[in-house]
Amino acid sequence: MVSVADWAVDKGDAVLVALGLGSCVVVVLYDPETTVGGLAHHLLPSPSLSQDRDKPAKFPETGVPFLVERMRQAGAAPRRLRARIVGGASMFAGLGSTSVASVGERNIFATREALDRAGIPVVGEDTGKDYGRSVYAFLDTGRVESRSYAHGVRLV
Repeated sequence: MVSVADWAVDKGDAVLVALGLGSCVVVVLYDPETTVGGLAHHLLPSPSLSQDRDKPAKFPETGVPFLVERMRQAGAAPRRLRARIVGGASMFAGLGSTSVASVGERNIFATREALDRAGIPVVGEDTGKDYGRSVYAFLDTGRVESRSYAHGVRLV
């Protein structure tokens, strides 16, 4: 179970889970040859938006390189990594605050940008819209599911 602003790396038959995503974005990285996978639960698009910068997974620009390094230490090859991203909903769009409403979109953009800088292709995503999701990453096969109460299960 990976909480907000946290991360996990494992391999084999492990399942990495992040529950209750709203505007947060989860990035799942996977090396199919070693079955090493990692999940980072990004809360904000930039460290400039927070005084507490102690957790690297809190932001895509620090979380993606951090996760890649932890996966490399676990035996993954950065050149084989593939990414899937989930979340970034506009959960508060109806409240009228454009800055709050755009946090999800900004998280998606910042995550894509961090992955691009790392040279990791995005091979699947379930992002945006106006509803929450949970993520399940099955490391034995690389299968990633985005689950929503209102919209069911979607393979990412």
